[in-house]
Amino acid sequence: MAAKIVRIIGIPIDLGQNQRGVDMGPAAIRYAGLAARLKRIGYQVQDAGNIMVPVRDAIDRSGRGFIPAIAQVCNAVYLAASQAMSEGVIPVFLGGDHSVAIGTIGGVTASGPCGLIWIDAHGDFNTLESSSSGNVHGMPLAALLGEGAPELISVGRSGAKLSAQNVVLVGLRDLDAKEKERLKKSGMLLFTMRDVDEQGMGQVARAALEWLDHCEHIHVSLDVDALDPNEAPGVGTPVPGGLSYREAQLLMEIIADSQRLSSLDIVEINPILDQQNRTAEVAVELAASLLGKSIL
Repeated sequence: MAAKIVRIIGIPIDLGQNQRGVDMGPAAIRYAGLAARLKRIGYQVQDAGNIMVPVRDAIDRSGRGFIPAIAQVCNAVYLAASQAMSEGVIPVFLGGDHSVAIGTIGGVTASGPCGLIWIDAHGDFNTLESSSSGNVHGMPLAALLGEGAPELISVGRSGAKLSAQNVVLVGLRDLDAKEKERLKKSGMLLFTMRDVDEQGMGQVARAALEWLDHCEHIHVSLDVDALDPNEAPGVGTPVPGGLSYREAQLLMEIIADSQRLSSLDIVEINPILDQQNRTAEVAVELAASLLGKSIL
């Protein structure tokens, strides 16, 4: 039987937030050996290079700030994502900040719906009206559900790309006040770190998959700041009290067991803030587990 194909797509974007350096995330993950790691567990790996991103300092921000440039990049990502899905390969998207998800998830849902497991310390469910910072990397999930800036909602195709019953959030622990209210009313399944502490990751992961039982395909969007900063220091918005390495691994292993994973984001790694590329190395191991690496 021919090996399954993974296509690595880099998106070196840092336009969704103020902390510089996250645009070097794709290079850090590649340097940490992602392609070799996936080949060792039986995949054929294609590296499609990077999506072109405008130089931050050359962008005219007099109108809508970075939003038009982010939409431009996400439209290119959308095309790459939809093409990968149509060709039957598994796209692995390397961010960049989490604004890339507007394009990645938009593209992987172009031919039909899929479930989403959003692993993040933050809800990323703000709009320009609810956000305290105005940073777009805190808005992609809202845009994907059809709320927020029109340029972001219309990436790839018009309207919402997801419905709430197809979305699970895991690892929440740092939410804006207005965002909390928006999340409570959203209809998505939410697991905070308190839920993980009380229920255990095994139960949380199985409940997430049960919620998405009607979805044939699942996309995982992994913001590495979901992990505790002691495990993954190289992120721009670290929040104490996150997932342990083993909790994150168990989540990946249980999702892998479902055999429904179709695509993956790895975002928000900032090598400038990292310690000897440790965070990227952790991300590579999590990706390997998600794609089927097992202990036995």
